[in-house]
Amino acid sequence: MKYSRVILKPKKEESLLRFHPWIFSGAIQSIEGKPDEGDIVEVYGANQRFLAIGHYQIGSIAIRVLSFEQTNIDNDFWQQRLQAAYTLRLSLGLAGVKNNNTYRLVHGEGDNLPGLIIDVYSHTAVLQAHSVGMHYARHQIAEALTRVLGGALQHIYYKSETTLPFKANLDSENGYLYGGEVEEDIAMENGLKFYVDRQKGQKTGFFVDQRDNRTLLEHYAKDRSVLNMFCYTGGFSFYAMRGGAGLVHSVDSSSKAILLTKKNVELNFPNDTRHEAYTEDAFKYLEKMGHNYNLIVLDPPAFAKHKNVLRNALQGYRKLNAIAFEKIQPGGILFTFSCSQVVSKENFRLAVFSAAAQSGRSVRILHQLTQPADHPVNIYHPEGEYLKGLVLYVE
Repeated sequence: MKYSRVILKPKKEESLLRFHPWIFSGAIQSIEGKPDEGDIVEVYGANQRFLAIGHYQIGSIAIRVLSFEQTNIDNDFWQQRLQAAYTLRLSLGLAGVKNNNTYRLVHGEGDNLPGLIIDVYSHTAVLQAHSVGMHYARHQIAEALTRVLGGALQHIYYKSETTLPFKANLDSENGYLYGGEVEEDIAMENGLKFYVDRQKGQKTGFFVDQRDNRTLLEHYAKDRSVLNMFCYTGGFSFYAMRGGAGLVHSVDSSSKAILLTKKNVELNFPNDTRHEAYTEDAFKYLEKMGHNYNLIVLDPPAFAKHKNVLRNALQGYRKLNAIAFEKIQPGGILFTFSCSQVVSKENFRLAVFSAAAQSGRSVRILHQLTQPADHPVNIYHPEGEYLKGLVLYVE
């Protein structure tokens, strides 16, 4: 198959020789052919040496690399990449096990498929494209996915309306690529059940990336009074309850999220009076609450999606954590997170440290947290490490 050729400027191939999967527009000398956004292009150095093949796109990141070998991006390519991703999840003990049918199958650059996310919930896979190229390949990917997962897969739901580049004008609609519509799916994570709102919920319907951190919280929850801020579907809440928490309060500004949290808690702990949920702005709730909690979870949505708002985001993290340090009981434990990719581990830690100093409390780090193994970070693409977390003991 003949693809358009992208020629790089002299000395601009160095990042590709280190296997970084992005090519920026400023590195391009010329283009042979007229590729549209989402087309596959081959990349060559100024000396005409082949370097990579990938999806062409408009913007700062001009090409997302699919392979550093000269190959056809065809049905066999998609199946091989998906099979490699699935084999990893099997080896991690996340796929094909009795008490867990929820995991991330494809994590973009971490699985050498930049621009693609696939989460599995029971018999349903939710496919999400973050690039035009992956959007155009969605049917090929879905077909390959059915071959890799076989009978374990009954439905593929495509959910990319909010993740595709706005300027591409693709008029993409969410919907099923494979199998009929699912009325209501109940997924399982570490033996706990939850409803997945794949159609209207955030991300692909559940925050799979907090699995290990929820498990850690469960071990600290016994007899504690727990506050789960930005609770969304209540994941930390029902883990805390299984861990023996004395009470659990879940807070989110979204009434839909609170309804889902209540459903999930009831699904696992019917008629349990330890749990209450509140629809309220996080900062307002924290400001007015008393010193009622000795375990607090702060897992806010991304405060910064672009570098131009980084400063405001860091101020937000400082303010949020400062209130928690002020209100948490002596001997309390704070789980605090940032999922903003543009907020570095160092910047997040500095924001939390500043908040601790402001409170005047004695604070110790118990754990430094990150994303789980089914959200792997490509060693050549450190930008993929987006989830940062700290577990702190507050005297």
